[in-house]
Parts: sequence; structure tokens; C-alpha cells
Amino acid sequence: MKKEYNPQEIELKWQKIWEEKKLFKTQEDNSKPKYYVLEMFPYPSGRIHMGHVRNYSIGDVVARVKKMQGFNVLHPMGWDAFGLPAENAAIKHNTHPAKWTYENIAYMKKELKRLGYSYDWDREIATCHPKYYRWEQLFFLKLLEKGLAYRKKSPVNWCPKCNTVLANEQVEEGLCWRCSSVVEQKELEQWFLRITDYAEELLKDLEKLQGGWPEKVLIMQRNWIGKSEGAEIEFALEGSEKKIKVFTTRPDTLFGATFMSLAPEHPLVEELIANSPNKQAVEEFIQKTKALDKIKRTSEDLEKEGVFTGRYCLNPVTGQKMPIYVANFVLVEYGTGAVMAVPAHDQRDFEFAQKYSLPLKIVIQPEGEKLQEETLKEAYTGPGYLVNSGQFDGLFNEEAKIKITEYLAQKGLGQKTVNYRLRDWNISRQRYWGAPIPVVYCDSCGIVPVKEEDLPVVLPLEVKTKPDGKSPLPECKEFLETTCPRCGQKARRETDTMDTFVESSWYFARYTAPRLEDKPFDPRALKYWLPVDQYIGGVEHAILHLLYSRFFVKVLRDLGFMELDEPFSNLLTQGMVLKDGAKMSKSKGNVVDPDEMIQKYGADTVRLFCLFAAPPEKDMEWSDQGIEGSFRFLNRLWRLVQELKPVLKPVGPAYKLDRESLSSEAKELLYKEHYTIEKVTKDLENKFQFNTAIAAIMELVNLLYLSKDKLKDSEQGKLLLSSSISTVLTLLYPIVPHLCEELWQEIGYTTTLAESRWPEPLKEALVQDNLVIVVQVNGKLRGKLEIPANTPEEEIKTLALQEENVQRHIAGKTVVKTIVVPKKLVNIVVK
Repeated sequence: MKKEYNPQEIELKWQKIWEEKKLFKTQEDNSKPKYYVLEMFPYPSGRIHMGHVRNYSIGDVVARVKKMQGFNVLHPMGWDAFGLPAENAAIKHNTHPAKWTYENIAYMKKELKRLGYSYDWDREIATCHPKYYRWEQLFFLKLLEKGLAYRKKSPVNWCPKCNTVLANEQVEEGLCWRCSSVVEQKELEQWFLRITDYAEELLKDLEKLQGGWPEKVLIMQRNWIGKSEGAEIEFALEGSEKKIKVFTTRPDTLFGATFMSLAPEHPLVEELIANSPNKQAVEEFIQKTKALDKIKRTSEDLEKEGVFTGRYCLNPVTGQKMPIYVANFVLVEYGTGAVMAVPAHDQRDFEFAQKYSLPLKIVIQPEGEKLQEETLKEAYTGPGYLVNSGQFDGLFNEEAKIKITEYLAQKGLGQKTVNYRLRDWNISRQRYWGAPIPVVYCDSCGIVPVKEEDLPVVLPLEVKTKPDGKSPLPECKEFLETTCPRCGQKARRETDTMDTFVESSWYFARYTAPRLEDKPFDPRALKYWLPVDQYIGGVEHAILHLLYSRFFVKVLRDLGFMELDEPFSNLLTQGMVLKDGAKMSKSKGNVVDPDEMIQKYGADTVRLFCLFAAPPEKDMEWSDQGIEGSFRFLNRLWRLVQELKPVLKPVGPAYKLDRESLSSEAKELLYKEHYTIEKVTKDLENKFQFNTAIAAIMELVNLLYLSKDKLKDSEQGKLLLSSSISTVLTLLYPIVPHLCEELWQEIGYTTTLAESRWPEPLKEALVQDNLVIVVQVNGKLRGKLEIPANTPEEEIKTLALQEENVQRHIAGKTVVKTIVVPKKLVNIVVK
């Protein structure tokens, strides 16, 4: 009686064997090339979801294939354990974030182990552990020492529901990226990291990632850094010694500047309106504008609004008085927070001028046209020649940019400069569940860093979180009250905690020596393993996590911790898992639970379906029929091996046979076996096209079913069947490892597939006596030819034209040309 396929039993058996043999434990080995594959580590949110399964299955295939190809593979896993998700969930369930987090870690680890992923669990890290974040606190002290960490009062994005500050990157269309609440503006003392000091290098080094990272991610980072070259120009404030500085990319339009727009947060506004009759109107407008989120304030569809301050500045080249407005579309974070308004040549300024009846002045005329202020329906933003611009009249505007900037520099009125959209990284969070910032506040000494020998500053666990999410740290005397490291007097600790993106900006480096006690990294291990060869995760992290990680590596390099410019050589951004056309979510009622699917079909089936349903970079639609189909295929493969087991021998994949002594059926299978090895290898190396690789293996299984009865009685046939089945199991093993290991053992192999080599096709086997050629008429399939592989091209054309069905479709028509694609098809073009 044939043995039935029992995935639950088989999978637990092999997971135990792999663990007992420590097959995925890794250490440095200079005799082998290294390969570091890493999936973005998860928040311990409670349970894994299908997005996790897809992400980690992709990484697991890559890790297993590379190991079989002779690489020394590092494939670790850990937990991004601090932050709002865990804290909010703990509050909701009336428990402590630490308890919630560690219980979830234990549960999710069990789930990941059940899926059979090849992680080196000895390297597991959790970022909420003091042995991890003590090093983060050390990095902060070093950044503070170098002036790369600083504290300032700043308008910040505030989420009222999460009760904390959000970085600009964490605001999506005016909403909190976590809870989708409307983001407000607040002024708070905050800690920042000077990521802007690295703006140019972050931009320039994107070139090093070309080809290894998706182009869309490079574009997103380039746009976020937002380099602009232009001029900084000074406008004298009428009746004052003060000047308003403006950054513009269009110095060629300076003669057309007719008013000034300031951000409501601009530091001069308060002074400008101090004695103005418009003071109340301006203050009300400022409050109204501050309630808007910054993304909305820069959107094209925002209604441009402002209020006159009652004050004027002077155009530095015309001397013209320019009224100063406070405008809702100007942000203090970009440039200088002041905009010289040129309504004839900037659409936002044009709309604003129309609304408030402000003057226009055309200073650029397009070639062959003459624009008039009175008839202008929209701003002219194209190229042209300068007019109404004094000594610069007649210059092409691109040349005028240079000449006017030089003139301003000579006169001490401005200078050439570069501006970036990127702002410094606000890392302060007013929440409990995060790494404490290692500084104290002393009435005598001010802000004082904690001594290195006193690290870590441990987050106290003996506190109760509040239902509204406010941090309990300011009320925890045991934590708050301390002594000044400098003078020994009473002091208080910083109660803000670090943004959780700080933890995830360097975790990949800690994996190289996670148990090191006396320093954050082992230089030898860092040099061996980094950079990460293949990083895998969602495109939603294109700006936040990936930009911060790139910044952190450069900072740690400059602080002497590592010798590295970029953390991730290659990046794969996998698509989402959808059901019924929408992202899975509890609110939509379309969630598929991985645990239930594993219980019903087994981990191998779940893995197979997730990898077969779509290319990895595309969104994947969940299909109940699809997972059933994957389960049927594995059962079919199981039955095939059970049926042939009496004739199968452990000869290995790609066994060398004398091709000339084989029957035509055997030659066809031999070719298919080696062709499949070649195709699967190429598909896995070419952007990890798992779906086409799996399809090729399925085709080989189909041919085995068709060929087995004709081959199983001869000695050569038995060897060929043994080799082909071994090839199927070897190629499929990284995708469905448990079933393949079990069948491999049943054939008689004494070593595991986890310890086996990846097969290579034999050149002499990739030969075909006959080919099947598709024949098309005007691109539509009309017939097939089976012909000898060495048939000359002209004879192929003749045979194609003689094919019976083809003749019917070309009758009465003129053959324009006949195209032959070697070994594949003939296309007959007719009219």
C-alpha cells in the first residue's frame, strides 16, 4: 500500500532534523564566498499575516539556493520590538507593552519555525532588549559629541491619537501613517539628527545602487532629498536694518518679483505685525494655517490664501516696494520660509496675485511671441528671453540665471546656493515604549550626556501605561530623578524616547555578531558579512527605513564603527497580498490566516502558492482555487515518486548518460531535465522569477508522467527517471523543502537536500533531434511542425506554407514576408 502525503507529520519531522543538525547556523568562513540575505524584520504585532509569509518565503528560497550554490549564507531573523504598534495594542488589551511584545515574539517565532524558514535563530535579536539599545544610546552620545544630534524648538507633526510626534516621512496625505488620524502642528523642544549634513552624499551614492535597487525606489529617494540649485537673495525690510533672505531656483525672474510671501511660522512674522493694524487678522490666519498638514499646504489643488502684514520689503534690483504677505502655501522648512513672488512666471504666485489684485510684471518672453500682462491667463513658466530686466534684457533665461546670480554676489545682495527638500530627522517621541535618550537636564550644567560607562539607560518596566497613550515616564520618580554626571547635583532624565526607526537603521549590522558584550560590532565579522547582498521588503519603506539606514551607515562609518558606504547592495520590493482586489484587512473581512492554511494544506503548499501566484515585485491576488491547485500538484509529485520508488536509485540530479544510446522518448526527457535546470537557475538569478521557475518544474513533472511507463523497465530508463526525479526534488527543494527532503530520503539518499549542491546542466544533454515549431499567420497560431533540429531555414518556410490549416488562412491572400524565429516559430505575414 502506497504511503499517503501527510504534510503535518513530514514538516515537523524535517524541521526537527534541521534544528538538531544546526544546518542553518552560520559563522565566518574565508574559504567560501559569503552571501547575506535579509528580509525586513517584523513588528511583533501578534500573528504573522500573508504579507509576512510571502516576504519570508522569497528570502528563504534565495538563502537555500545560495547555500546549495556553495555560498556561506547568513540568513538571520529578529524583532523590531519597540514603538507605537506594540504600545497601542498593549493599552487596548490592558497589559504591559513588554509582556505583550515578548509573548508575541514567542508566538510569531513558533509560526515562522512552522513554515520551515532557514534562519540562524542563534542570531535572533529584539530591539527592546537593553543589550541591543545600549549600543544605540552609545551612537547617540557620539552623534551628540560630533554635533550631529541636537535639540531645538520646532513646529512638529503631532498625532493626537498616538500622542506623539511624527517625522515628515511618517505623514501620508495629512494623516498619521500608523492610525490615519489627521495630523496637527505643534511647537515642541525636540531632538534631531543632522541627516541634512549627508544630503549630497545620500543623493550621489544612489548611483552606486543603480541596477541593484528598483528604479522607482531610487526616484522616490532622489525626490525626497530634493536637491535644488539656485540663489539666496536678500530683500531689505523697509524701515529696518533687517533683511529677508529668499531661496529661489529662478533668479532670472528677480526683476518680476512684485510681492513677498512668508510662511506663517517664519521668525520675522511676529516682529512685522507687532504694530500693524492687521495684527489680529494675521494671527487668526496663522492659527488657521497651522492646523493644516504640510502635505496639503503644498498640494496643487490647495486654495492659495494669505493676509497682508502691513509691511513692505524692497526688490534688490528694482528698488520697488513689495508688500509682505503671510501665505498658506509657504513652508518654513523649505528654503528660508520666504518666497519672492513672481506672479507672471509662477502659477501659485499667479493665483495668489489674482485673488488679492496684486501686480504682474512680465520679464521673460517666449521666442516669437509677445505676452501682455493684461491678457495673461496663466503664468508663463517656459524658456525665453529677458525683458524689463535692465542690463540683462535680451539674455536667454538660462544664461540670465548665472549672470544675475553673479551680479548679486558682486553687489553683496546674494549668492549661488544649493537647497535640499530633506529636513533633519526628528527622533523624539513622547511615548513610553522606546529606547530612552541618554541625556539629563541639570539646572547648573544644562543638557548633560550620560557617561558611556553608565549605559544602558534602562527603560523601567515597573510602570503602568495610560489609556490615552501619554508616557508615564515623566511621573516615574525612580526613572526621572537622577544626578548630574558633571556636577553631581540633582538632575532629571530626558523622558522622550527614540523613534523606532533608529533601531531599524542598524540592526542588519548587529546580526553579524549579536552576542558581543563589550562593543556593538566585531570589525572582522562586519568586514566579512556587510553589505547585505540581498534585502527584501515592502516598497512602503522606500523613504523612511531605507533612507535612514543609508544615513546611519554613513554616520557609523564616519564615527569609526565600520568601513562601509551603503548597507544593501540589492533590494527586492515585493508586492502586497490582495484578496478580492483589496489589501487584506480585518475591517474588509478579507483576511486569510496563515495558521489555518498551514493546518489545512501544510507549510509547503502555502509557500508554493505564495511564490507561484505572481512575480515577487507584483501584487499577488489570493485565490482559494490557486492554493488548492498547489496542493494538488504536491500530491501529484508525491504519488509519482511513490509509484516509481521501486525503480529509483540515488544517482543524483543531472546524471550523465550516453545520449546516443537512448530512445527518442528518453532523449526528450533528458533534454527537458537539463533544460529545466538551466531555466530555473536563470529565472532565480534574473530578479527571482519564482513563478516561471515553478512552471518549468511542473512541465518536467508532466513529462515524467507521460514518459515513465515507457522508461521504467530498461536500465537506462531507470537511471534517467532517477536523475530527473532527483532534479525535480533538488530544484523544488528551496520552495517546498519538507516534501522534497522526505521524498529524497525515500529514494535512498543518506544526506539531506539542505547539504546538497545545486545541479548544473550538461551541455551535451541540451541537444534536440526534433523541434516543435509554432506556425502563425499575422501573429495568430494556425499550426505546428515537428521537424529535425538541423532543418535549414528555407525548408522550414516551405513546410510552414504547406501546412494544411495555414493554407486555409492564406488562401487568396498575398504573402508579404515570412519570419523565422530559430527553434521557436514561423510567422507568415499576409494582406
